[in-house]
Amino acid sequence: MTRASQASERRETALVVGAGVVGMTVALALQRKGFAVTVVDRQAPGEGASFGNAGFLAVELIDPLATPAMLRKVPRLLLDPHGAAALPPRYLPRLLPWLIRFVAAAKSARVRHGREALAALNAESLKAWQRCLADIGADDELLASGYLLVWESPEGMAQARAHAEHLRHWGIEATLLDADEIRAREPGLGDTISHGLWFPNAHQMRDPFVLVQRLAKAFEARGGGIQLAEVNALEPREMGLQQVQTEHGPLEADHVVVAAGAWSHKLLKGVGLDVPLETERGYHLTLPRRQLALKQPVGSAERRFVMTPMRCGLRIVGFTELGGLSLAPIKRRYRSLRRHGAALLADESGLDASAEEWMGFRPTLPDSLPVIDSHPRVASLHFAFGHQHLGLTQAAITAELLAARVVGEKPAMDISAYRVTRFSRCCVD
Repeated sequence: MTRASQASERRETALVVGAGVVGMTVALALQRKGFAVTVVDRQAPGEGASFGNAGFLAVELIDPLATPAMLRKVPRLLLDPHGAAALPPRYLPRLLPWLIRFVAAAKSARVRHGREALAALNAESLKAWQRCLADIGADDELLASGYLLVWESPEGMAQARAHAEHLRHWGIEATLLDADEIRAREPGLGDTISHGLWFPNAHQMRDPFVLVQRLAKAFEARGGGIQLAEVNALEPREMGLQQVQTEHGPLEADHVVVAAGAWSHKLLKGVGLDVPLETERGYHLTLPRRQLALKQPVGSAERRFVMTPMRCGLRIVGFTELGGLSLAPIKRRYRSLRRHGAALLADESGLDASAEEWMGFRPTLPDSLPVIDSHPRVASLHFAFGHQHLGLTQAAITAELLAARVVGEKPAMDISAYRVTRFSRCCVD
């Protein structure tokens, strides 16, 4: 008898810490394996980082953030007042150990390893989402939208050609378009565009917040429970029920999954795992009356931001700001997003005070790979976090892989690259 059938007969229990898109897809995947599942989070489903993402499956993002080319660009990005990267000075002393690891991750061998691992996850992400959404009757949340990556400077033509060839090597189709072809495909863009790449196989979600709410509703309809509480600590046991301490008291389950995004590493410290997780503070504007401003998601290769038409409006997303969890949003980031949006859109209306401003926290590891693993010494304690900019993209495939791991099945792909101990050994006896 398999572990999956045993779980179904005995209704083993599972507790998922985190109600974002990763946590909710994991919870549903465990339900499908036969577990009685509870999700616990201090916020309602989808109200964290999942609320404000760019909304499209960025399967073309197969390069780690730390590369030699990126390190060469960092000084210019940081000096540009509207640049795509920012390091708040007051946070820099706390960030230095992570930055040292980030620089080390840019070594050629580690970049190749990271690229292979990201490409493997991304290659399976769309099919996993299609399975997940078909299972709960929410296929309509996923839209075959295509994606445009544009350049304003003609000098970027060689870069666009090289990028398309690089992606073709990994099985990702991208077609080079000139300015006239861009305008024909996307009349919502202004006349500053020189050329771009068209990704015909790209998909987006109609609204990431609504998506997570529908995941949660399906989960509850199948008997799952959602509790609003902050989890303060994990109390692992080698045998028997695992326990977590919340602000309202302890919770127990046969298996515990930590999918708490940017807060995950705080919980792991208590179980002997030192994971160098840092927080990317992501900013967005949503223009609620501009749903029809663009026909598909559009990214700027030079400005490093994305605009996505959604059910809730036109969303403008950008910035890699490594600033931790406690600093207040920096208002000039919103001004920069308005500047970038105005530079690309044919119609700038909606970029005034009516635009909704938001800032959330992305969990990022130095090598840009997530953690999809179990505790090396506590077999019923599991982890799914650290997806940086790819949480929405990789959520469904992460859930499938982790659920297989939980029930003792062989995952559909090698997940050794995402092990929790890749940065340090476990130090719990």
